[in-house]
Amino acid sequence: MAVFAYKGRAGSGAVTGEIEADSRPAAVTALRAKGVIATSVQEKAVKAAAGAAIAKKLGGRVKDKDLAIYTRQFSTMVDAGLPIAQCLQILSEQNDSTCWPSASPAACSTSCSSGSPATSRRRPS
Repeated sequence: MAVFAYKGRAGSGAVTGEIEADSRPAAVTALRAKGVIATSVQEKAVKAAAGAAIAKKLGGRVKDKDLAIYTRQFSTMVDAGLPIAQCLQILSEQNDSTCWPSASPAACSTSCSSGSPATSRRRPS
């Protein structure tokens, strides 16, 4: 369901607010049922704003440069013969970036050490 911001007139005067509805015509119909004559009904971009707020809270995207550095360091350590769990632990200790929310090197290291399958760390599609 979408959220619509509306302006209108009721018996008490001008009113504004928000209403949830499946579509704009459904929002207008719901407002009429409440006794409000809608003068303006516009869909709010709630999902985009919520997604931006969550991304900002979690630190945003992992930058390509950070991912390239991380991958290069990981590859070098694995080629040197270090166990994967140890490589992840070392990288998590070196990581000072805040943009590794759910797939952080520390979380991956813990999962790897406990024997969890790698596919359990994947995001749901």
